Amino acid sequence: MTSTTPGRTDSLVDVAGLRVGHHHELDPDATLGSGAATGCTVVLAPHGVTAAVDVRGAGPGTRETDLLDPSHSVQKIHALLLSGGSAFGLAAADGVMRWLEEHGHGIAMGQPGQVVPIVPGAVIFDLPVGDWNKRPTAEFGYLASESASSSVVCGSVGAGVGARAGAVKGGVGTAGVVITDGPAQGVAVSALMIANPVGSVFDPRTGLPWGVGTAGAAAFGLRVPAAAELSAANDLVAKGTVLNTTIGVVATDAALGKAACRRVAVAGHDGLARAIRPAHSPLDGDTIFAVSTGYHRLEPRQGVPDAFPPDLPVVDAVCSAAADVVERAIVDAVLSATAVAGIPTYRELFPSALRS
Repeated sequence: MTSTTPGRTDSLVDVAGLRVGHHHELDPDATLGSGAATGCTVVLAPHGVTAAVDVRGAGPGTRETDLLDPSHSVQKIHALLLSGGSAFGLAAADGVMRWLEEHGHGIAMGQPGQVVPIVPGAVIFDLPVGDWNKRPTAEFGYLASESASSSVVCGSVGAGVGARAGAVKGGVGTAGVVITDGPAQGVAVSALMIANPVGSVFDPRTGLPWGVGTAGAAAFGLRVPAAAELSAANDLVAKGTVLNTTIGVVATDAALGKAACRRVAVAGHDGLARAIRPAHSPLDGDTIFAVSTGYHRLEPRQGVPDAFPPDLPVVDAVCSAAADVVERAIVDAVLSATAVAGIPTYRELFPSALRS
């Protein structure tokens, strides 16, 4: 088992070279059907990072994912868009591209200053929260890029504003670790997730989030809630929408190629399945990107058979950590969420679960 310790900020930006920005519109009196309640989140890597993707849900809304196939030519991306607004929200990527172009970031394709930024993206279905006709535009993506920084705000922000996690409020969550032993010692692995599944994020028998299973409830400041709170939570009506989706990104500073990044994205879905039940349903478009900044280069391990990639032990350790940080990031999204449009939060439903 890979040993890890929490990263410096326990967030996506523990992987150097990444910045995160949000932009959203949220009316204080938004309801299910009126007012503004949507947004987008941008992960900026303006100097280019290696990336891949794994799509497991049956109803994805994505952009530029074919380009990330390991056999395809483009090797670097410059940002990732995570957005509300369903397929409409993909328009926010145009604003991210505009911001990158204005700052000279992208693939140099012509005269000096002529660049093509590469911005893959994925969306969640949040249209019933707030006014159906209010959804992220290119301006959202531009402003989220403009606000990007080396700190991560979580909860009901950015793409998480209109997110619902089963019957409770979803949102943006993050987690990060550093591997402390073995072939990947010193490597950082982190995740940022937008939790908006049709599935449940808490165990109906205990009231604890499914995703506390690996680290334990105490690691999140939680304990088993009162029986009356659990009974009331179990009586909540399910979302009642046919489209949902959890999306996010796993990042590492280990120098990995596109094929290895794809394995990291696959492993990230293991963490998603630990924290959400059911996961990868016909009603979700679950999508996880994986990126490598390449800042941490490791010598190939001796003893790896010639039939395997020389970095296989490193990839294995990063994949193990990837599942853990995705699991924790989803719990963080649920615990950080604040109420929007009358959707109850986990903290409101289970006050006795919170350790004082």
